[in-house]
Amino acid sequence: MTILIIEDEAITAMAMRETLEAAGHQVLAVTRTYEQVQDVLQKQLPDLAIVDIHLDRSTTDGITIAREITTHYLIPIVYLTAHSELQTYQATRDTHPAAYLLKPFEPTELVMQIETAYERFQAGRVRRSDNESPLLLPVVKGHRKIDPGKILYVMAAGAHTNVYMLDQEKPYFTSVSLGRLEQYLMTPNFYRLSRSLLINLDHLERLEQHHLYMVTHTKPLDISEAKRQELLRQMTVVRTK
Repeated sequence: MTILIIEDEAITAMAMRETLEAAGHQVLAVTRTYEQVQDVLQKQLPDLAIVDIHLDRSTTDGITIAREITTHYLIPIVYLTAHSELQTYQATRDTHPAAYLLKPFEPTELVMQIETAYERFQAGRVRRSDNESPLLLPVVKGHRKIDPGKILYVMAAGAHTNVYMLDQEKPYFTSVSLGRLEQYLMTPNFYRLSRSLLINLDHLERLEQHHLYMVTHTKPLDISEAKRQELLRQMTVVRTK
């Protein structure tokens, strides 16, 4: 996983980073303020955020930051706190946290909690996607209703995106960023191939060493070797040996 840490105690943040990276995860950033969090989220979305409830060096507490995150993004929140009072728990309920961790944390418990929280969150996403409804996509002069199942891929165009559909040649241009639009494409068949590209695996036609092809779309899409190997692990591959 890529993980965002929101913690203003340098020793605690360093211990979390070392523990998580030793377990094979990537720490996207360590932040202390809401402004730093915003800057990170505009560039890349993490798989999970660990949020210290009490941020002494920030004008905004951790619960408020978590509330802002969950209002705009589908990112699981794991709270870190030195307090276990009922009032603290009740204050966080509207942010629907995936887990809580008490300071001082045990390294093994930290890894187990965040991995369990992420798995629980992903399972919830799959259940919510069972009743997937059409999307109203912001386009020029209003909104257009589209079927998410007919999306071939979504490609970032700066702060905007182009949405390529199964049944038409030209993409829909929308002012929504790829990170924001990805939050509405929650089904497991949508796969983030790179920072600028999200593909629908249901419409993947052919995978080569450096390219992949989508059905009805003759232009190949570039893929790195690392991402190709990662993609292969997502699918059932018939081996020759």
